Amino acid sequence: MLKSKLLHPTILGVLGTSGHGSKVLIADGNYPFNTRANAAAERVYLNLMPGMVTVTDALEALLSAIPVEAAHVMLKDGGAEPEIFAEFRQMVDVELQPLERFAFYEAARDRDVALVIATGEQRLFANILLTIGVVPPA
Repeated sequence: MLKSKLLHPTILGVLGTSGHGSKVLIADGNYPFNTRANAAAERVYLNLMPGMVTVTDALEALLSAIPVEAAHVMLKDGGAEPEIFAEFRQMVDVELQPLERFAFYEAARDRDVALVIATGEQRLFANILLTIGVVPPA
């Protein structure tokens, strides 16, 4: 048994082989995972049932394991900011970089997206694309 917050073996494996600049998509239950993300990315399905696991649950686990250099989020159609952005801001140490929906889809298709995490999140537009940062020398 590991002592860290993050225990999922597939997620740990992908993060262990990713590095600075690699990206991780954590998406809500409505996200089109097969068509709007890098086809070569590893997919992990944590969508057990509606509301479980949430995007913020997955984000909390990831933040315990990786440094984050950038965080892109999806704006609602018309540019309105989803309520979940307030939670994201409390969790990440970088400024959120909002993208309109189709620009977000294009960013999620980038070849640097190494991991796609499907959640059971029911809040709409609760999608976040993280860019892995660097771990400075001790």
